[in-house]
Amino acid sequence: MFLFFLTSGLFLGWSLGANDAANIFGSAVGTKMVKFKSAVVIASVFVIIGAVLQGYGASQTLGDLGSINAIGGAFTVALCAGLTVFWMTKLQLPVSTSQGIIGAIIGWNFYSGNPTDLAVLSKIVSTWVAGPILGGIFAIVLYLLLKYFLDKRRIHLLKLDAYLKYGLLIVGAFGAYSLGANNVSNVVGVFIPSLPEITLNFGFFSLNAVQLLFLVGGASIAIGIITYSKKVMMTVGNNLMKLSAEAALVVVLSHSLVLFVFSSTTLSNLFQSVGLPGIMLVPVSSSQAIVGAIVGIGLLKGGRGIQYGVLGKISIGWIATPIIAGFTTFVSLFFMNNVFKMVVVQNENNIITNKINDVIIHPQMNTSVNLYQPLLFLIIIVLVIALVVMLVNLVRTSSQTKEDASSERLLKYESQEKMLNAEIQKVNTENAKLEKQIEFKRKEQMVIALSIIQKNQFLEKLKIKIDKIISKPEVKAEELITLKRLIIDNLSIDKEREKFNFYVNELNADFYLRLVNRFPDLSENEQRLAALIRLNLSSKEIASILNISTKSVEVNRHRLRKKMRLKREENLTEIVSKL
Repeated sequence: MFLFFLTSGLFLGWSLGANDAANIFGSAVGTKMVKFKSAVVIASVFVIIGAVLQGYGASQTLGDLGSINAIGGAFTVALCAGLTVFWMTKLQLPVSTSQGIIGAIIGWNFYSGNPTDLAVLSKIVSTWVAGPILGGIFAIVLYLLLKYFLDKRRIHLLKLDAYLKYGLLIVGAFGAYSLGANNVSNVVGVFIPSLPEITLNFGFFSLNAVQLLFLVGGASIAIGIITYSKKVMMTVGNNLMKLSAEAALVVVLSHSLVLFVFSSTTLSNLFQSVGLPGIMLVPVSSSQAIVGAIVGIGLLKGGRGIQYGVLGKISIGWIATPIIAGFTTFVSLFFMNNVFKMVVVQNENNIITNKINDVIIHPQMNTSVNLYQPLLFLIIIVLVIALVVMLVNLVRTSSQTKEDASSERLLKYESQEKMLNAEIQKVNTENAKLEKQIEFKRKEQMVIALSIIQKNQFLEKLKIKIDKIISKPEVKAEELITLKRLIIDNLSIDKEREKFNFYVNELNADFYLRLVNRFPDLSENEQRLAALIRLNLSSKEIASILNISTKSVEVNRHRLRKKMRLKREENLTEIVSKL
């Protein structure tokens, strides 16, 4: 029967996980530094560890505020607090279960007629103010220290990004531990007075009834994180204020420190041992701590990035949550007690009678269950399964690694092939361009050569006519002789010939090098003759260009063949063209 009533507390734990996981990893997920799945796994594991190891301190304060002495009343209180937090979560308001459970306990006090301890209530309410203030102070100090450290070290951006990612994971794990330690009392603390005495002995360690209760409560928080935390996580991570990765790290660490401080009995005892007042061990509002840290960062930056509209909406949710939870609990207790006849309050006489009956009828209710052998057997099975899974994953990973390496090499070869093809295409394009330029200059040379040849032919005819005129006695011989000399001079001094020679030398620069390397004994005139032969000009045309006789060209061609050691059947023009 106890497990059935406990379901309302588990529902509250589910609501807490769905709502308050955003306080741990909302900033990290909102800045895209941590994946949502990674955040869920880490938060779920460490929230259970924190609940089991350090969850008892804050639960004592809730018992002082109002010790619910009936299991039906504890069921109703936890259910109403869970429903209130769930409604706020549906509205995407990051409220706190601390406010929900405090309001519900006060509602039970009003219904049962038990007085509310105002001193304890004032301590709890003061943390609603001190929590965000302390979170903001921690955030400002830590942010300044982090910025000073980063400015001094000047870490490379890629390394800094990796460091911040791992830092957010570590700080998030600490935050989940602190959340479980501080807030599990909100989930199942009201059930402690009704808890049956039981101890589970695992051989290596044992868990008493309270620790088992906190284990179940921590598991319910983890389920809430896994199933329904994404929407609120995005609200805290993005809507209240846009955070950098550095600011997100500081915000989560500040929030985690606030929760840890108010749940650590060791730290409280340390303060008392040195003569300082002990720290109040109370369930702190996780949402208020995270919002205070974010506002602290915003104020440090001048308050420009804070979304004050969202902040106001959150503040309204903080005020409304305990009021709604208290009113809902009061109405629900009346309904449960009068309609379902459920015992939600026990008077003092019933409590004393029940205790006497327990002593007389059940003198030894403390049940100890030895789970050493089953646990050992379970561990062996889990280890064997884990080993098999590891081997399978190792084989898959090895095969996948080989496939990835082969794919990477293939991609590399394809990339190199594409680059090589691109280079070849580029070279071919450049060669085609050069070929066009060479062809253009070659044609230009031919045009100039033909022009020179035609001009020389014209001048030769003109000279012949003048010779005929000179033979006539009636024409003044001296003037014609002068004209003839002028024409002969123009045959040897010609601008177009100079331009032609310039083009020949420019176009055939590489040709001259290859020719000299293969035939080093050739003179400059013989090299020029080879270049003209390469243009496929006849001996007569070459003679006209060089302003020598055709017979001289033939003699020079013969001398060139001898120096090139050509056989009789080899064609001089073909050999020269191939160079």
